[in-house]
Amino acid sequence: MDIKIKICGMKFDENTQQIAALQPDYLGFIFYENSPRNKKNNIPTLDKAIQKVGVFVNASYDEIEVIVKQHELNLVQLHGDETPELCQEVENNLAKVIKAFSIDKQFNFNILNTYNKSCTYFLFDTKGDHYGGNGFTFDWTILANYHLDKSYFLSGGIGLENTNEVKEFLSQNYAKNCVAIDCNSQLEILPGLKSIEKTKQLIHTFKK
Repeated sequence: MDIKIKICGMKFDENTQQIAALQPDYLGFIFYENSPRNKKNNIPTLDKAIQKVGVFVNASYDEIEVIVKQHELNLVQLHGDETPELCQEVENNLAKVIKAFSIDKQFNFNILNTYNKSCTYFLFDTKGDHYGGNGFTFDWTILANYHLDKSYFLSGGIGLENTNEVKEFLSQNYAKNCVAIDCNSQLEILPGLKSIEKTKQLIHTFKK
């Protein structure tokens, strides 16, 4: 199964290096002050094969630029109410953009049309009380309504307990544009601290 793995919400340096040793495709670092996973210090040196993703919520272009350059980020994940224009500016000048959308049964997929040319990837997460990290899944069959060709990340409550459901989803024709799964709270011991064993098992499940 050729699906990429993103482990998001990395906070602690030693834990980050331990998770990096498991060779996920992406590691996500949250630069949002209201998040319990907010990354305040420098990211430790990582294997070049691992893509560093910075997660932002309604930050300005200037704020994003400073952090992208400071941490040498490969991708920027915009998880708030950012405009297509901001996404385009970041995409053109700083790093590839992952634009996140919170999904529920009422989600209007036509909204995606205005973002289609201003980012590299979409990310579909569970609509909840927080900007991500809500810890539960949405009804993935809703993505049968996804009508664009842009690749996307699947996020929201993915962990060891539902790997079979993830595989079932990925086997569907309407999941053909899903290129990565994004895992966070379901792998945690506490916010920002990931279980080495759980993460190892999850990566092995999809990479074996």
